[in-house]
Parts: sequence; structure tokens; C-alpha cells
Amino acid sequence: MKTIDWTKDELVAYVLLFAANADFKESEKERELIISKVDKETFQEIHEEFDRDNDYQGLKKITTSLEQHLYGKEDVDILLEDIRVLFFADDDFDITEQNMLKALTRLFKSI
Repeated sequence: MKTIDWTKDELVAYVLLFAANADFKESEKERELIISKVDKETFQEIHEEFDRDNDYQGLKKITTSLEQHLYGKEDVDILLEDIRVLFFADDDFDITEQNMLKALTRLFKSI
């Protein structure tokens, strides 16, 4: 994949949307948490893009953008903590979300 022209906020919004949809449902509490991290306009624009992408495209965009923004260990740790908080936002950290957290942790640590 070439380059992704996302700001860091857009990257965070996309990653959190990707995680929020791990269990195939995006709760209002999860949406509110994402909007608390980025502005509403960014959320809406990235949500439209997210809705058009399949999982493979989403993961490629995420990894490419993490590399472009030179995310280091501390940045990745902060992002993973944001994902953990998101998963607990709706008081239901189910097995699908647990598996998504493990997969994203492995993926992000390999970048």
C-alpha cells in the first residue's frame, strides 16, 4: 500500500473504530469514547471511510499509517491502552474483543 494521508487523530479514530467493531456492534458508549479522543468531524469522516473498507484494507491502512507516523513502543502502548478502555466502555469485554486485543497487540508490536 502506498501512503495514507491521515493525521494522528484520524489514525486513532480509525484504529478505535476498527476495535469497536470487533464484536460486530458499535455501542453508543464506544462512539462517545472515540469522539472524546478526536473531534466529531474527524470521527464522521473516518467512519465513512471505515464503512467502505474491508478488514484487510483496514489493517493495511492501520499498519501503513503507524509506520508513516513513526509510532514507537510508547505510542503503541498508549494506543493499546485506549483500545482496552474502549473495550470496557460498554461493560462487555467478550471473547471476540479479547481476541482482537491480542491480535492488535501482536500486530502493533511487530511494526
